[in-house]
Amino acid sequence: MTDSLRSFFDEIEAPDRNLVVLNRDSPDPVRNLLDSLLAGQPVSVSDVDTESAAADRNIVALVEDGEVLARSTLDELLESVLLINSDLYKTGAIDLGDVVLPDVLRGLDEVPFRLRGYPASNKEKLLLIIISRVIERIAAETGEGILRSSFQRLSRLNDEKGTYEVYETLSKGGVDVHLYGVGDATPAESLPVTVHTGTSYPYRRSWFVVFQPPEGSNPADHAALLALEDEPNVWDGFWTFRPELVDRIERYIADYV
Repeated sequence: MTDSLRSFFDEIEAPDRNLVVLNRDSPDPVRNLLDSLLAGQPVSVSDVDTESAAADRNIVALVEDGEVLARSTLDELLESVLLINSDLYKTGAIDLGDVVLPDVLRGLDEVPFRLRGYPASNKEKLLLIIISRVIERIAAETGEGILRSSFQRLSRLNDEKGTYEVYETLSKGGVDVHLYGVGDATPAESLPVTVHTGTSYPYRRSWFVVFQPPEGSNPADHAALLALEDEPNVWDGFWTFRPELVDRIERYIADYV
């Protein structure tokens, strides 16, 4: 029986997946950016050159047990992740509809990550920010369903223009939005959202974005990010698109947080 948000980490599949950069001729700094994004994670990054002269170049493959599960180009990773910083999301410089998650990163679902925020790392926490925006984009495109998001401090909605605009779009676009955090602000005064406040561990130290689409929707629209801050500015997290697991995380939050 699930008795805490932490217990969901025991239920993820934790697949052994790794990235392989095929036929790279891009400069080393590009490769180094990819390394910095995944430093210290259970996902290795290696280079492989194939003998075929006609082989595609600068392709990143997601591999599990010798099978290629997904491919993305290095350019796709550069444009959507590696050359991006979190301030672009906070200020709203990146529109919600322009948020893209390359296939090879989407395929790292249910891989447990341990990520550090700034200043310990400039890149690691960005992965969670992008996954959060991707889930919010799915909710916005669906236009209904339930989205539950935690902010630790609800005042972050006021402090981050881009985040406020995202939740304005969601809540006024038909999504049933529930916000969780320490009650240092009252977002329900300006947004049609349901606010849940408290000071216990889930309110202060959790980061979740969970979207449950309406019944009968595409199962692929189920999405959840769950991260817990057990050390200051260090997050254990994973994301999943498995409908059954997403539904249970959403139900646990609704019933017990």
